[in-house]
Amino acid sequence: MEKLNRFGRMMQEFMVRKVRTISEDNREAILGMHSKRAAVEYQEHVCQSLRKTFGRKPAKTPLKAQTVGTVERDAYNIEKIIFESRPNLPVTGNLYIPHDLDGPAPAVLGVCGHSGEGKAADAYQSFCQGLVRKGYVVFIFDPFSQGERLQYPDGEGGSRVGPCTAEHNWMGRQQTLLGEFFGAWRAWDGVRALEYLQARPEVDPAQIGLTGNSGGGTMTTMILAATGAWFGETPFAMAAPSCYITTWRCNLENELPADSEQQPPYTLSAGMEMGDLLIPHAPKPLILLGQEHDYFDARGIEDTYARLKHFWGLFGAEDNLQLFIGPRPHGYHQENREAMYAFFGKQTGHDTSGESEIAIEADETLECTESGQVDELNPATGFDFTSARSQELAAKRGKVTGAALTKAVTKLLALPKRPETPPHYRVLRPVGGREWPAGKSAAVYVLDTDIEWGAQAVVYKLESAARASRPIPGDGPATLWVPHHSSDDDLREDALCKKLGKQDVPMFTCDYRGIGESMPTTCTPGSFEAIYGNDYFYASYGKMLGEPALGWRIWDILRTLDFMAAYGYDKVHLAARGWGAIPAALAALLDKRVVQVTLRHAPISWSEMAETEMQTWPLAVMLPGALESFDLPDVYRALAKRGLQLAQPMSAEFKAMQKKSAAKRLAAVGLDAGLLG
Repeated sequence: MEKLNRFGRMMQEFMVRKVRTISEDNREAILGMHSKRAAVEYQEHVCQSLRKTFGRKPAKTPLKAQTVGTVERDAYNIEKIIFESRPNLPVTGNLYIPHDLDGPAPAVLGVCGHSGEGKAADAYQSFCQGLVRKGYVVFIFDPFSQGERLQYPDGEGGSRVGPCTAEHNWMGRQQTLLGEFFGAWRAWDGVRALEYLQARPEVDPAQIGLTGNSGGGTMTTMILAATGAWFGETPFAMAAPSCYITTWRCNLENELPADSEQQPPYTLSAGMEMGDLLIPHAPKPLILLGQEHDYFDARGIEDTYARLKHFWGLFGAEDNLQLFIGPRPHGYHQENREAMYAFFGKQTGHDTSGESEIAIEADETLECTESGQVDELNPATGFDFTSARSQELAAKRGKVTGAALTKAVTKLLALPKRPETPPHYRVLRPVGGREWPAGKSAAVYVLDTDIEWGAQAVVYKLESAARASRPIPGDGPATLWVPHHSSDDDLREDALCKKLGKQDVPMFTCDYRGIGESMPTTCTPGSFEAIYGNDYFYASYGKMLGEPALGWRIWDILRTLDFMAAYGYDKVHLAARGWGAIPAALAALLDKRVVQVTLRHAPISWSEMAETEMQTWPLAVMLPGALESFDLPDVYRALAKRGLQLAQPMSAEFKAMQKKSAAKRLAAVGLDAGLLG
């Protein structure tokens, strides 16, 4: 049976309205500055705002750098380097050193794009060889999940979760619960690589550049932003991000999902656009590199350039900012590399000419490990740090109850003030013939849950006969069902939902924004649950807006309760399944009109998600920073007083638990096994 989905573009248009407004306000603010003082104040504001994005500066621990091999070539040597950016977290890299240096030379830190080969990818070898032949020392390292640094190795040279970007999103999801940003972890690798490069005797530490393409253009940008946040200034003399810079507005309007590290939290809520990440580097030399046929929209890089050109000009350094858009699709193609050589050469006095002949090395030639993976060193992984941090927070947090719990939940959800009046709604044609419980149809109400930006919830009220008018007033008791993905699906297929629908108690269901009737049809068709799917896409923008997707969902449930109460249904049994269980539980905590709670296929805890390597719950149910303040067992403990039942809980891998196993896990977090019914 074809799914009911009459509002498939609602999430897209809701989000575009919000981001478009921020982007336009940002342009107006930057172009409206007319003094160096205003620019300096804005730069300080950006650095301060980015401290929230990048979080606490990690501790500098011993690098333990070692050279494990050398490749000799006609004009340069390549040293194979392994260092630790964090304790037992090895980073593999190649240091290109020109022959016949007569003193410390300018250097470049190279950062890789999203290639499985990492530092050995053709484009990145090419710019390293191009630079070293012009007299630069070049250090390029493998980012997380690339080259020799798989974080989920399968023991056969591959990954258990997919390509490098899948690994990135896998780690980023879990880190969200800790209030961390995966882009900060990548940036910290860059900070430590720079520290190694600065200490090399062949290098002039006052003349170090930074460049990368695609994911490396991202990392170039994020390193500049992070060092501005952590140190108050960027330590690079020049920089050249390639094939990343556009605008977040363009990415959103073009329905382009991006990687976990490309969605820095709280930036949109601070009024920033993508170009603001580069403002800590002002007024030092910077060239923006793009491609005419890139999926990172060239209109966006031109827009960013116009804003930043004005900003650099306020320092009297307009000539320090350049733009080059190559003629090809996405990639660090030769034209862009040569634009970078010319720009860096202008700053250092080195050769500004084109690229000499490149001889691509085999991956094995550049590898620092025998097997081609650091896994042979028995290292820590990103997940190990996440799991340990979750356990640390749990020990520090203890049980959270009463007003402290409600306060923590309310703060992190970033909910607006609840209106005193119920939401306006539309009445759609009745829905019948759906094979719902007892042959019932439904009155359909579309609630305006966010009038300003255009978000809606679609609410069904089961009826024995077709009805297309306002609800018949009730006298208190009612059931509200919050589905896994779709009310329509659950009414036809879920045993508990069908059972509740057959009862005499009036039953409502709520498709909050982004599921069921408004499940997005954007991005890649049919991608809703994918790690790069449209559900992830909008949840990512929610983090940037400082408005967690979980908060939107809970708000829609709360406004549905307001709608029900306006017609006398103010003693509610709130039942939910799967992805709907977490927003339903938190909505119940915040609304005393919920007198009974049943959660089917709910998780036991967020801690379990953070501490399970292969957890598969989506980003949209990860409340940023939750584990710094509370966990789901605290919520369940409070709801136990309202008859909470946890039916068939799901593991962090989203697998059904046996009752005996579930009882043990409940006991481990201080909950009574009686909650299982």
